[in-house]
Amino acid sequence: MSEWKKRCEDEWSLQGAPMPDSMDWKSVYDVKPLGRNMLKNPSPHGVSKDVPPPEPDLPEVPTRGPPRFQPHGDFSGWTTSTETLPYDSSGIPAGAVVCQLPRYSWFTMEQVVDLKAEGLWEELLDNFQPEIVVQDWYEESQLHKFIYELHVKLLGADKSTVISEHTANPTEDRSAYSHNWKEVSHVFSGYGPGVRYVHFQHRLKNQFLNGFYATLSSDSSVMVRPTKTSA
Repeated sequence: MSEWKKRCEDEWSLQGAPMPDSMDWKSVYDVKPLGRNMLKNPSPHGVSKDVPPPEPDLPEVPTRGPPRFQPHGDFSGWTTSTETLPYDSSGIPAGAVVCQLPRYSWFTMEQVVDLKAEGLWEELLDNFQPEIVVQDWYEESQLHKFIYELHVKLLGADKSTVISEHTANPTEDRSAYSHNWKEVSHVFSGYGPGVRYVHFQHRLKNQFLNGFYATLSSDSSVMVRPTKTSA
């Protein structure tokens, strides 16, 4: 066994995992595909889960000009889109006079992780099937009952075949004010052969009412752990 192959096996506890001699193990070792975050720019809003979320900036006077629906940030590495939602007047009593209603929007950020390009090899993914761990943090707020969605898919080589998927739609408790980071996570295991890509997408709800109020996210991650999960 080559020195670099031995290092990979020992440091990542891959004893018993398929490790073909045809691999360039020095390159695999240098890339370190196991145990690191494979998402680019995991905190595009410029905040960290290790620090409390910033309190919203309440304007003293109503914001002039057209409403804003997309947050500020450095979204390099992400594909983003905005969906502006229609006004919701369902809770307004008949005959009530309303000066202004809040306007909501969903801001979507997504990435596709190429597992082979990140240093993993087909035999490991198909036979050993290491755990694929997804973790995300979003800002708890009183903005709305539903302010966050997570959608993650494990895809085949054609990028369209869905081998496994996970969705989270948490509900916010608006009965008491709490402004912390909330964790959303999932571990894919025993997912079967053929996985080559991870499609990560989360949606954050924003509100415009005399000012723009965004839901923030932080420290998104997709990691592959050297833990055997196949039967």
